[in-house]
Amino acid sequence: MIRIGIIGDIGSGKSYVASNFGYPVFNADQEVSGLYKNNRKTFRSLNKLIPKYIISFPIDKKEISNAILANKINLKKIVKVVHKEIRKKMKLFLIKNKKRKIIILDIPLLLENKINNKKDILIFVDSKKSDIEKKLKKRINFNKILYNKFKKIQFTSVYKKKRSNFIIKNNFKKESIKKSIKTILSQIL
Repeated sequence: MIRIGIIGDIGSGKSYVASNFGYPVFNADQEVSGLYKNNRKTFRSLNKLIPKYIISFPIDKKEISNAILANKINLKKIVKVVHKEIRKKMKLFLIKNKKRKIIILDIPLLLENKINNKKDILIFVDSKKSDIEKKLKKRINFNKILYNKFKKIQFTSVYKKKRSNFIIKNNFKKESIKKSIKTILSQIL
């Protein structure tokens, strides 16, 4: 099985690129949303660590945001609980798809949390800062302060590019993304 890790800045289009490969995708952001909505164990763990903020089940993302904005240590607590569960979900995904030729890992903190393997093929999604900012501002509940806190726990773009096997220039047009993916797959397969 070939594991492809999609990395890049917040809002660069990692999930969009991942979804265009045509192979099974492990989307960590979707899995985290699922944990907040459906996983009582995650709720109990977070409620125990930050009871002032995590009050009700299912967990409202505003509770998470408020906890992070109130104290940077809360972000570390949340990440520790959530990533433990995400690793379990990823392991199940890998077992389920073990006979697939390729799988795609769409995990925002893939490198930062040392989730990648040495053999993983890393693809950096490179987007113009101005395009990213326009896209992020359109998101409901976009919060610049929260965005900056998340940026601080990520490796720099320069570092991620150096670690990558390939770079996809994302101009947010499907045709160019598909062409880049086709080129990369022809080199991998």
